[in-house]
Amino acid sequence: MTADEPTRAKLAESLFRIGALRFGRFTLASGKSSSYYLDLRTVPSHPQTYELVMSAFRDMVKAIGESNFDVIAGVATAGVTISSPLAFLLKKPMVYVRKEEKEHGLRKSVEGATTPGERALVIDDLVTTGGSVVSAVEALRGVGCVVKDSAVLVDRLEGAKANLAEAGVRLTAYAPVTALAEVIYAKGLMTKGNFEAVLKQSGGKRP
Repeated sequence: MTADEPTRAKLAESLFRIGALRFGRFTLASGKSSSYYLDLRTVPSHPQTYELVMSAFRDMVKAIGESNFDVIAGVATAGVTISSPLAFLLKKPMVYVRKEEKEHGLRKSVEGATTPGERALVIDDLVTTGGSVVSAVEALRGVGCVVKDSAVLVDRLEGAKANLAEAGVRLTAYAPVTALAEVIYAKGLMTKGNFEAVLKQSGGKRP
């Protein structure tokens, strides 16, 4: 979806101010080098930013259509901090998908009550290649859920949309990372070099 510019700008600056979005040179957990670091796990510690994020997800739900899903499925762990309050606000049931199937008890990968045929909306904080969301989709389908939609706050523009489409899932993202970077650059809070590095990493895609 396309977020309105003033709202997106407010969110971008808020993420930058709390340190959830940083620019420079970073090494990710995968070992890959990145021109920025985006850690949305810090958002719940900052209520004003958290409110902006939840407002963004409410807007995405409107675009997707509340009648098009029955249950909200958060991807652990960051996705759960979004799916929980979202489910509460929408008065929809929520489940969450583990990164790995637990090795004790019922050995579930999907936690919560599901019914075969239920339509699930998958929620995560961001996507890069979409691997985590695809894995969640497979787990949900494995317990009988129908999954056609997913929603994230930020798309890092590194293949997730195409990969999810191949899995039969539509990706709705509130903003591409390039749009957030453009706001920060326009406000003079990052260097031209850092901005160009983000564009390059994202395939040169401007918002």
